[in-house]
Parts: sequence; C-alpha cells; structure tokens
Amino acid sequence: MGENKRITVVCGHYGCGKTNLTLNLALEAAGEGQPVTVVDLDIVNPYFRSSEYGELLGEKGVRLIAPVFANTTLDTPTLPPEIYSVFEPQAGRVFLDAGGDDAGVTALGGLHAMLEEAGYDMLYVINRYRVLSQTPEETAALLGEIQAASRLRATGLVNNSHLGVETTLETLERALPFARKTAELTHLPLLYSTAPDFALGEGEALPQGFRKVKRYVKFLWE
Repeated sequence: MGENKRITVVCGHYGCGKTNLTLNLALEAAGEGQPVTVVDLDIVNPYFRSSEYGELLGEKGVRLIAPVFANTTLDTPTLPPEIYSVFEPQAGRVFLDAGGDDAGVTALGGLHAMLEEAGYDMLYVINRYRVLSQTPEETAALLGEIQAASRLRATGLVNNSHLGVETTLETLERALPFARKTAELTHLPLLYSTAPDFALGEGEALPQGFRKVKRYVKFLWE
C-alpha cells in the first residue's frame, strides 16, 4: 500500500478510519524491512489515535512521535523539535496521522513549507458511513477545509467506507458510487478502496480496486 513519496500524510474527517489506515501502512512498510516513523497529530480525540497503539508499533520497530500540545491555541499550535526529525533520511518512511480536528490540521500546516520542499503524498480518507461526510458534496467540501487549514494539497483518495464489525461485501460495494463521485468532484484519483480483513465471507473474492486491511482500531464497546 506504500505510496511513491517517503512522507505520507493521512487526513480525513472524524471517524473515517485514518488511524487504522495509518497503522496498516506503517506496519506494512516495517514488514518490508524499512525504517518507519509515525507522527500522531490527532490532538483532540482521546480514543482513536495512533499513539494509543504505541506498543504494537514498537513491537514492529516503528518509531512513534506523539507530541503533547500543552496550552495550545488553534491558531498557533507549537510543534516540538522532535517532529522535525522526520525530514532527516534516517526517519525512513514517515506517516503523519493528521487527525480529524482543527488543531491537528492547523498543526500540520506548521510543517507545510518543509513538506513542500521534501515532497509528500497526502491521502484523503473518505467513509460514506460517517456523519457529515455521507454525500460526495459534503466530503468534497470537508477536503477544502482541510486543505485550507493545513496549507497542503491532497494527492489521492482512499475509500475506507465501512460499518465496523457489521461490514460485508455488500457494504463495500454500496459505497463505490459515492467514492467515484467524490473523486470526480475533488479532481483526485481514487487510489483504492479498503476491505477489512473479516468482511469477506467464505468464497468471496476481493473485488477489483480493493486492498485488504487489518482492523487494529476498535470501538470502545467492542
């Protein structure tokens, strides 16, 4: 699932599945023997954050940078010096979990000049089954807000539409028109759609254009 650039930003609305995708991308890269760094910029959400999976990442040799934004304002979030180490070659493949909140995206904007110079991929993760992003029009508008706050441009879409443990093959296929229309409205390529590893029943093949992902992030009640 790796992209062309060494640095990949993963962004999207609350609950779209950014963190789970980030974990999959990072662990896959680590499995290929690459040095990998994950940066968690999800400031507000205390539950679905890359930093909650530090032990899992550490076991696979993935370095985690999870800054504490003490006394931060939304306008001028302060980035700790450790974050700037991602621009050094020894950081290896870098995945930034941008978070779904204004503070996280604005903090990302503090890196925009260095990201532009280094080169980056920015994946916009979309999920038809999440509140406020259930139509292509809503989802395209949210991307505009993210790009304005981060001062970065998305380079591709990842359709991560799912319903948690209730996801089936029909769930996945029902979201494809939504994903294609969002790609059309945002003028971005739909890179792939994800399929949770448990979603396919016996004898069901992975549809074309889908990539299987492991489900690391679970809801509190599971």
